[in-house]
Amino acid sequence: MLSVEKPTIQFSKTSLILHGMNIFNQTETEEEVLTEVVSDEQYQLVVYNDDVNTFDHVIHALMTICKHEWIQAEQCALLVHTTGKTVVKSGPYKEMERMCTALHDRSITAEIEKK
Repeated sequence: MLSVEKPTIQFSKTSLILHGMNIFNQTETEEEVLTEVVSDEQYQLVVYNDDVNTFDHVIHALMTICKHEWIQAEQCALLVHTTGKTVVKSGPYKEMERMCTALHDRSITAEIEKK
């Protein structure tokens, strides 16, 4: 197998250097392996119980806004009803903000929390 020289790339994230031996020409090779760093902080969208919205309304909203399947939306609605609140979605802040606003537009009480 031929050794191919790779271009030097500057990385701003944490990396790990692995050392090995090239068995064909007995020279040391150096390989850079990037470790995964999550730069986007994760946030949670929390829906709260109220005495106004019906199960059907909440289920339909979760299916439309959060892209839940029917069974997942129903389970979230039941958790909201029995525990007072539940996390319905996690992700980047901008995505959670968009969904939270859409839930508010449907009179569903929701907020974003840092994970």
